[in-house]
Amino acid sequence: MKSFAAVLLLGLAGATPAMAQLSAMQPLPARAKTDPALVELGRHLFFEPRLSGDGSRSCASCHIPAYGFADGAALSRGYNGTEYFRNAPGLLSVRLKSRLMWDGRLDGNDLPTAVRDMVTEAHFMNADVRLAQERMRQIPRMMDLWRRAFGEKSEPYGPRIFVAIAEFLRTLDAGASAVDRHLRGEDVVLPLLVSEGMRLFHGKARCATCHHGPLGSDGKAHRLGVPENPAIAREPLRMITLLRHHATMGVPNYMAERSDVGTYAVSKRAEDRARFATPSLRGLRHSGPYMHNGVFSTLEDVVDFYDRGGGSESALRPLGLKPRERRALVAYLKALTGPLAVVEEPPVFDYALIPEAAR
Repeated sequence: MKSFAAVLLLGLAGATPAMAQLSAMQPLPARAKTDPALVELGRHLFFEPRLSGDGSRSCASCHIPAYGFADGAALSRGYNGTEYFRNAPGLLSVRLKSRLMWDGRLDGNDLPTAVRDMVTEAHFMNADVRLAQERMRQIPRMMDLWRRAFGEKSEPYGPRIFVAIAEFLRTLDAGASAVDRHLRGEDVVLPLLVSEGMRLFHGKARCATCHHGPLGSDGKAHRLGVPENPAIAREPLRMITLLRHHATMGVPNYMAERSDVGTYAVSKRAEDRARFATPSLRGLRHSGPYMHNGVFSTLEDVVDFYDRGGGSESALRPLGLKPRERRALVAYLKALTGPLAVVEEPPVFDYALIPEAAR
């Protein structure tokens, strides 16, 4: 007997199996092959606050393992003295993303460059790479890890810091869920409400139009009319960071832009205003609040928003879902979350004097 997934793939609008596969959720692929020594160094660097300008923040400050490597806040914190104007996305299976950042400005195939931007950007970690290199050099146990990864005579070097963290990120795969096993054709009976939600997701609710593939994302940007998060206008530090972002991205007349313009900041094309990248659906149980500005606290809020056809100037159409259908969709979205792998925060290594011969 064919699984529901197999029937689904053959039955989507009369598509061929290959075409249908592109417009449906897919199971997670096999784990990436990684270098264990580089991953272990990257894990320590990911949790290392001394990579930041004042030694107060690490990558893990906004990407917390227990939250699916998001942070549980609507809008993420910035570097000391700043606040940010977007939600911190989860990092589960980030290696599979084609584009990174809510405006899609970074290439998902180049994780080290994305890490560099997060570590060095003034409103994230504000690192001076030369200072970070020297700090790592003065931590003997960090240097042990460094030389296991890069060779006995190697010295800390900024681009290699970013490479090591990126290698660690490649290991942060979402846990396989019962839905994944079902999609792989295993003999798994999903709860009735989850099965109903899966049919709605690929059918009446039209979710799979943009949410497909192993991440549940087409990697593209869309205009949904998501309402503004009032905290951005209310809290001066967030507005200052927003305006600085507009200025550094070269947005025309940036001081007059008091809302997040999305991919317009990248392309400068009017049709891209208020478009934001389709997020991954992996780990949704852990990574709320939701949307690019965290304006929705629950998945129920998100489904209700889509059911209404989105907000002002949205490209969406109302769905006309019944209460049970909305509950079924939420059940399916939650069922896409598999077990979270345990990622332990490493101990903080102490500084020590550099031996004279090594200076």
